[in-house]
Amino acid sequence: MERTLVLVKPDAMQRSLAGEILGRLERRGLRMVGLRLLKVDKAMARTHYAEHVGKPFFNGLVNYITACPIIAAVFEGTNAVAAARQVMGSTRPTEAAPGTIRADFGLEVGRNLVHGSDSVASAKREIGIFFAGQRLPSWDREVDPWVFE
Repeated sequence: MERTLVLVKPDAMQRSLAGEILGRLERRGLRMVGLRLLKVDKAMARTHYAEHVGKPFFNGLVNYITACPIIAAVFEGTNAVAAARQVMGSTRPTEAAPGTIRADFGLEVGRNLVHGSDSVASAKREIGIFFAGQRLPSWDREVDPWVFE
């Protein structure tokens, strides 16, 4: 079972697309094991985007992700990283496959609605940033909706 981090970015939040985005990932078969609504501060943003320090767009990334509250979610499932990224579509919305989140709702790379971890290693690092100190449950068996333990 893999885990991946998904961020519903400020442009999606401002356009009230959070439910649509999270729902598409769930309908794909990924299971949500963590969910937070938070206002990212500059320190957390710099940590999250650390690999881009020194690049001309770094400050823009930090300012963008700290602009308004976002949703951070952890999804779990078989090949969760690849599955989530497939649902999201290409980083460039105009190049994203039809039916993906970015193709359906995005227009520009700088405002592409959603972030998804690009590898299992990145997911582990990013989940540690956004869910530090929190225990996340695991779906370790199939759930029978009629059984309540």
